[in-house]
Amino acid sequence: MNRNPLSLPATSVWWRLLVSDQPDQGVPQPGDWLVGLIRWSFFIGLHLACLAVVFVGVSPVAVGVAAGLYLARMFFVTAFYHRYFSHKAFRASRGVQLAMAVAGCTAGQRGPLWWAGHHRYHHAHADRPEDRHSPAIRGLFDAHMGWFLRPENYATPWKYVRDWARYPELRWLNRFDMLPFLALGAATYGLGALLEAHAPGLGTSGPQMLVWGFLISTVALYHATYTINSLAHRWGRRRYATADDSRNNGLLALLTLGEGWHNNHHFYPGAARQGFRWWELDPTYYGLLGLAGMGLIRDLRPVPASVRNHGRSRTAPRRSPS
Repeated sequence: MNRNPLSLPATSVWWRLLVSDQPDQGVPQPGDWLVGLIRWSFFIGLHLACLAVVFVGVSPVAVGVAAGLYLARMFFVTAFYHRYFSHKAFRASRGVQLAMAVAGCTAGQRGPLWWAGHHRYHHAHADRPEDRHSPAIRGLFDAHMGWFLRPENYATPWKYVRDWARYPELRWLNRFDMLPFLALGAATYGLGALLEAHAPGLGTSGPQMLVWGFLISTVALYHATYTINSLAHRWGRRRYATADDSRNNGLLALLTLGEGWHNNHHFYPGAARQGFRWWELDPTYYGLLGLAGMGLIRDLRPVPASVRNHGRSRTAPRRSPS
């Protein structure tokens, strides 16, 4: 599983930066400070690069592509990384499974096994001292985005994804998860250059499409996704008295295509839908219904009536973790 294809020591700084399948050591490693420095620099640089909008300008087509890629990649994260790879809320063929994994990688949120492994770990320890991104334990900033930039969280938690690790194509993709993300960036630039050459009336260009369609869209996607780890454990209503701080937040549900019904999800995480009531909008679930209708996926796991009817007062107090 952990064979090194680059002939680099698996504990080297460059291996840990470029390849995402080193063993989860669970202890500090030599060069941790350098890994953290480079990753923080890249993350901050991605945000600063959005300021290039001052130089490339704006056009309706660039903003439209940015919005479209935000929505598409949010769906890839919520439907595929979260509901499929983390919770197996539906079934798919091996080919569709790989396609979903590649699509998820375009969001730039690491590989499917890394994402699912850390998410399963979160559910096992939600809002307890072991939780790696609990605002109650580590603060709002760390829960929002600091946790994944700490070197100790860079490795894939293989213990939690043994089921997926048996697929060599998923291990390979998890190893080189940046490739689809970088390919998308190149594609946005190419689209802008193509439109500039053949449809100059649209007023766009390669650099403009890269800034809007890739950089700004990605940064917006990042922070909307992160709110579920941070804000959805601080603000909202609690229908179920779960042993964590999860909340239902309708605004966050709109931003994340349904993930904001977070208290629902923590009470019954295996369902394909997170909006348990008809009025709880869950666009990701509607998209999954569409994929099921096309025969691409199947066996969407429903919300049992006993779960829907189990809800207590929406402001039920949190139970102490056992």
